Formats: sequence, structure tokens, C-alpha cells
Amino acid sequence: MDMLYLNGEQIESMRIPIKEVIEVIEEGFVMKGEGLVQLPSSQGVFPRENCFIDAMPAYFAGSADTAGIKWVSGYPTNLEKGIPNIMGLIIINDAETGAPLAVMDAKWITAYRSGAATAVTAKYLAPERSSVLSIIGLGVQGRIHLLGLKETMKGLKKVKAFDISEDNAKRFLEDMQARVHGLDFELCPDAQSAVHDADVIVTCTPVRRRPRRSISAEWLKRDVLAVSANNDTSFHEEVMTGASFFVTDDRGQYIQTQKAGNYFQDYPEEVPADMGEICAGVVEVPRGPGRKAVVLMGIGSHDVATARVIYEKAQRIGLGIRLTL
Repeated sequence: MDMLYLNGEQIESMRIPIKEVIEVIEEGFVMKGEGLVQLPSSQGVFPRENCFIDAMPAYFAGSADTAGIKWVSGYPTNLEKGIPNIMGLIIINDAETGAPLAVMDAKWITAYRSGAATAVTAKYLAPERSSVLSIIGLGVQGRIHLLGLKETMKGLKKVKAFDISEDNAKRFLEDMQARVHGLDFELCPDAQSAVHDADVIVTCTPVRRRPRRSISAEWLKRDVLAVSANNDTSFHEEVMTGASFFVTDDRGQYIQTQKAGNYFQDYPEEVPADMGEICAGVVEVPRGPGRKAVVLMGIGSHDVATARVIYEKAQRIGLGIRLTL
């Protein structure tokens, strides 16, 4: 028996567009809402302060019939060492026999599926005629989120951006102006000015066990979509508790994580809907003005669905290294 190994460079060489990942993530949300996804809550360890290593399994039933797991670490301190904050591996298994089919690097998948999940969220929840996007945190996640949101925010005209690192901000501006055309970019001196008058706000700062919640509800427009793509690091609790509609990517994982005391303390205990229910049409999104607030933790089904697409394409084009078990 053997399995396929794909490193990060090989995955990036496929040049899979963010639009394709968005379609995969939306389909995965729909299947989840229809009850076709087994998604145990992720389990993590914390070897260092503000650092984690998580296990994230998932299984898609029906015609997809795909099982897998991601073992991923988040070490913000790595940035000072010149190595990535997020690293990990994803394993895809044959659901019929349980045999591992592929092992692959998780960096590209984590970045793109995260940006795609936020893009899907904006498609369903952003205010009508949204034109101003605010991004807080301008590393890899900030870049990929912009690529994804450009696909689903059809009226996007302006990007207001902030990072505590001026170097990060300058690199973000240079990179994204070259990759995304037709937008007005504004680097802001602080978070408050970056979120002012924004229709959609996305925070992409590193996950921390002790959050630095800096964005206040009083800074935001009444009709706004506030998305925390970093657990609960950036938004004050009143942004979430005072929202007219609160959503997460998976209700069960959110509640379990909150009860464990790791994250979401003082955030809402009741979750009216998760994105699977919304995408599947099980829960209707309330219309009219009002703040919609979303916590996206990142769920294993996104990783498994995206990894399956990569595995199948690699099989077709003969990419990767065969390893004997």
C-alpha cells in the first residue's frame, strides 16, 4: 500500500483560483447544513503561551464519502524567527477501508479555505450594496481574505487596512495593488480609523489565548457585517452580544470551546445559526439594517473538502511523491 505526498510548493504550483475554493467551501457548508458532515470539535494543546496545535477531523457522507484530519499549529512567535505562524499537515483517508490516501502540507489550504469561508459569509450576510471593506491584520490571511472577498462583494470599491506593523502594512499594499485592480486602498494609522464607515470588517490577527480586544462597537456603523476570522482576538464582546444576528461556522464547536474556557468568554452563549444552516436554507437571514456578527473558528470540513480537490487534481496531472506505508 502507498499514499501520495504533496508539499507546499507542489500545491501552490497547481494555481487553484480562490473562486474554486469558495465554491468548494460553500458546497461544504450546504452539506453540513443538510446533516451530511460529521464534524467533531477540534481538540488542541498549548505547548507555549499564545501558541496552539489542533487536531481537526471531518467526514463527508453521501457521494463525497471523504474522511480526513488536519494537525495544525499556530505560533505567532514564529514570525520573529522568519518562519510561518501557521504550519501543519492534512491526511485524507479512503472512507471504505480507512487507508490513508494522501498526506499534504496545510499552509496553502489553511490560508485559502479561511479566506473562502469569509467570502461565503459575506455573500450571505453583508449589507446590500456593500462597497467599503476593512481588514485588520495584513499578513497572509489578510491578503487571501481580500482575494476571496473581491469575488463575493460585487460592489467593493474601497479597502481600508491596518496592521500594528508598518512593514506588514506596506508589503500588503504593494502586493495587493499589484494583484487586485480597480480598488481604492487606504492604509490607516489605527484600528478605529480603519473600521470607520466600513460595510464589512474582517479581523485577521494572530489567534491568542489571551485576546487583545481592541475594536469597540461604538466605532461601527449600524448596518455592518463584523467577521472575526481569528476566534475572539480583536472585537470587544459588545460587538457580538449587541448584534442583531450572531453566527458562527459551527455551533457545536463554538459552544464546546467556550465551555472549555479557551476562547469566547463574555461572547454570546446562544447561537441562532451557523453558516451551514444558512447556506442550506435551514435558517433564514433577517433582512433590514442591523449589525451582523460572525465568529469563524476554522473547521476541519473546510480543510478536508479543499484537500480532496487538491488530491484529485494531483492524481490527474501526476503530481506528488508516492510513499510506501
